[in-house]
Amino acid sequence: MSEGGKSRFGWWPSTLRSRLFVILFTGLAVAYGLSFSILFAERYMSAKAVMLGTLESDLATSIAVLDRLPANERAEWLDRLSRGSYRLVLGPGLPGVPDLSGRGAEIADRIGQAAGNKFPIHVEAIPGDGMRLQGHLTLSDGSPLTIDVTPRGVMPLAAWLPYIFAAQMALLIFCTWFAVRQAVRPLGDLAAAADALDPSKKGSPLNEGGPGEVANAARAFNAMRDRIAHYLEERVQILAAISHDLQTPITRMRLRADMADDSPEKEKLISDLREIGRLVQDGIAYARSSHGNGENTSRIDLASFIDSIAYDYQDTGKAVAVAGVVHGTAVTKPHALRRILTNFIDNALKFAGAAEISVERTAEGNTIITVTDRGPGIPDDKLEAAMQPFYRLETSRNRDTGGTGLGLAIAQQLSVSVGGALRIYNRPGGGLAAEISLP
Repeated sequence: MSEGGKSRFGWWPSTLRSRLFVILFTGLAVAYGLSFSILFAERYMSAKAVMLGTLESDLATSIAVLDRLPANERAEWLDRLSRGSYRLVLGPGLPGVPDLSGRGAEIADRIGQAAGNKFPIHVEAIPGDGMRLQGHLTLSDGSPLTIDVTPRGVMPLAAWLPYIFAAQMALLIFCTWFAVRQAVRPLGDLAAAADALDPSKKGSPLNEGGPGEVANAARAFNAMRDRIAHYLEERVQILAAISHDLQTPITRMRLRADMADDSPEKEKLISDLREIGRLVQDGIAYARSSHGNGENTSRIDLASFIDSIAYDYQDTGKAVAVAGVVHGTAVTKPHALRRILTNFIDNALKFAGAAEISVERTAEGNTIITVTDRGPGIPDDKLEAAMQPFYRLETSRNRDTGGTGLGLAIAQQLSVSVGGALRIYNRPGGGLAAEISLP
């Protein structure tokens, strides 16, 4: 094998399904061909032995009858005593050459055995006439007799045999394909489950049915996924515990700082404590979002819901607008959805100064809510990383603008809790678009 899992042979297929098919089909085809060849050879030898035995017996009888008939009556019996593979002719026959082929020698030997020691015989091949042979002997009264032999095929093939062979090969191909499919399909399911593995989402476990090896692999995969989800849950619980426990000492430090004398260091200390407090609050919010907030789903009117969010910002002088006409309803968790959208809008206001909300319905019946801005956007190669906790883009959205790098991660966790899908992408002409798709 060469690098990358590719075969050094250009003709060798690259997929396991194709390789198994080629190996199984080739092996079965060769085994079938050998079995057919052995059966055909055995049948050929049996048919050949029967043909030569019949030729010897019939010739012996024919020669004996002609030898006992009067010379003037022999011509009348020639056609009666002839057979499909040989013809009796009175006279010396045609000139020929000694036949030295294996089959000719075998037929000549049988003709000699049929004539017996009483009638010495020599066999010749007729040139240019295929497998035609002539045996020459002399009867008891001195009359020459020629045995004109035209051997037929030992075992003629039936006209339907090629169709049966083609049907058998088609059945062989189908059985091989079905066997390979049954063997490889669990591997495909396992690969698809591995690609879709997301411990933060509640997904159905991999089917543990099928053969023992497949069931063991499925059980191992399900156990691995559960362990990963457990480890992630422990990590989030540790984050929540640390963030929660930090609130008390931070509060005490704030009180002590407030009681201290006014000085530049006091203002810096209070500013640092305020920032630490925001980080702790975001950590707690992220931990809560990963477990869901226990909120029940309800049906909301999208127009009223979106307008209420936009009006809240507009009342404080923020440039938040609603694009187009919003209509319809959605079944979701209102508080979680509001948290997601306010996160989108806060980011847009920080980095672009304005935000626009739009709602559209897809042909599949999904509701897509999008918050767009005309800010600096995010480099395309960092869009996926921006969804990770504590990831910050120092070049465009640095610490001076505020934030802890948990906003989009919290929105991602909440989108899972409402059964939606979150996506961010750069807009043509500049700016960022953050959308959530609701079923």
